[in-house]
Amino acid sequence: MKIMSGTSKAILAAATVALFPTIAFAADANLASDDYVGISFWLISMALVAATAFFFLETQRVSAKWKTSLTVSGLVTLVAAVHYFYMRDVWISTGDTPTVYRYIDWLITVPLLMVEFYLILRAITNVSGGVFWRLMIGTLVMLVGGYAGEVGYMGAWLGFIIGMAGWAYILYEIFVGEASRISAEQAPESVKSAFSTMRWIVTIGWAIYPIGYFYGYLGTGDPASAAASLNVIYNLADVLNKIAFGVIIWNVAVTESEASK
Repeated sequence: MKIMSGTSKAILAAATVALFPTIAFAADANLASDDYVGISFWLISMALVAATAFFFLETQRVSAKWKTSLTVSGLVTLVAAVHYFYMRDVWISTGDTPTVYRYIDWLITVPLLMVEFYLILRAITNVSGGVFWRLMIGTLVMLVGGYAGEVGYMGAWLGFIIGMAGWAYILYEIFVGEASRISAEQAPESVKSAFSTMRWIVTIGWAIYPIGYFYGYLGTGDPASAAASLNVIYNLADVLNKIAFGVIIWNVAVTESEASK
């Protein structure tokens, strides 16, 4: 128990060191009381920090086979929190959408979220590496297409279509493909329930991003005028897609760990 406690303290200390420069940097900016976009950045960044501490501490509570899943959930919220502090300052200082920071965040956190599908199945049975790689490929296609379309490396419509194709590939794997079949045939009820909720978050929660992309880059034709609304939409979506996603992992990890005692 002492070893586990020491490990958790070391993880939290590392997280604190990683976040300290960004917290200090954020403190130098002046947040206006009517800047609802900046306020949303601030609230969600602190929620992500709190979630990180929670997930790392709860690794003490679960059995060994679930520790990796819970640690990955903490890494997702930690990486997102660091980027949110910087995105907040970009917005407050310039009023511009911090597209680069957001995509750097997604390029790290979204693959980690996809890994969670593989990890929770791996915790209860043997899973082929094909599940892992198919989810990674779909993720990278989705993100690269979206980023290229947003920053102008390709046409907005082409980027949108490529991004949607990557997302569709992910949905196929978790609803119809091997990952879905393993969950349906071999997983206990708690894991089935978690897997089902997670894939609906990927379906409904992630739909917010292409809707925002369409609104900002295809619908209005003027991303600058839509920047405020888009940032609030994306920020709120990250609460569901990062924090709530992690809470689902935590719940199944605790449930399965306590059932095996």
